Amino acid sequence: MADASKTPPKVDSTLSKGLAILENLAAAQKAKGVTELSKEMGLTKSNTFRLLQTLTTLGYVKHGEDKTYAATLKTWQVGRSSIETLNLRGLAGPDMSVLADETGETIYLAVPENLSVIYIDKIESRKPIRSWNPIGGNAPIHCVGTGKSILAANYEMLRDKVAGHLTRYTEKTLTTLEALDADVLKTRKRGYAYDTGEFRDRVLSFGAPIVLPDGEAIASLGVSLPDIHLADMGAEGIGQAVQRAAESVSAKLARV
Repeated sequence: MADASKTPPKVDSTLSKGLAILENLAAAQKAKGVTELSKEMGLTKSNTFRLLQTLTTLGYVKHGEDKTYAATLKTWQVGRSSIETLNLRGLAGPDMSVLADETGETIYLAVPENLSVIYIDKIESRKPIRSWNPIGGNAPIHCVGTGKSILAANYEMLRDKVAGHLTRYTEKTLTTLEALDADVLKTRKRGYAYDTGEFRDRVLSFGAPIVLPDGEAIASLGVSLPDIHLADMGAEGIGQAVQRAAESVSAKLARV
């Protein structure tokens, strides 16, 4: 007699097709029509249309005036709720430890909150002179490494929001959109953000985003240090180390 415990569970074909369409639209950079979706999904046009109608009625998909379909904010809200249940500290912990060993400096795990970042975990530097921010502390998104890396990854969503809120904290703070635009380009090209003392005088920080498969940053890893320590490893060395660590956490997140 066959072992019932080894029998694969039955999968509802209609539900699986609907979810596949929703995943396709959520990952897309543009709205899509029925014909395009049906070809990509290997479904008939009539079947694709029926599934889209159901998803639209439930609020997960919207139907544009040009007869195309796109995922709605409800889809993202469900995804966000799932993200918030993840143990980011647990996922990032091993990579934070590696980063601490590599740099010898203070390591932060931060998440965005409006136009700030909040530090949800840290590893203290063992050096006598070090930077310091408490777990639960926050900083402006436009002038620290963790914040700037999230800002660069999500710039299309955040640029208009941050305009008018570029408060100056030091002589090096970026206070114009033109300066911020240029800095974001540099950050994206390098793969990591670099705060040259823009929030606190003579305190430098580097950050790299932790991203979802669609590229949205939901958190960031950062390294913070007094400027007198920069020569130990160099800006590029620290930046590349934090980039490697954040990419490792992003890869784990994609597998969760």
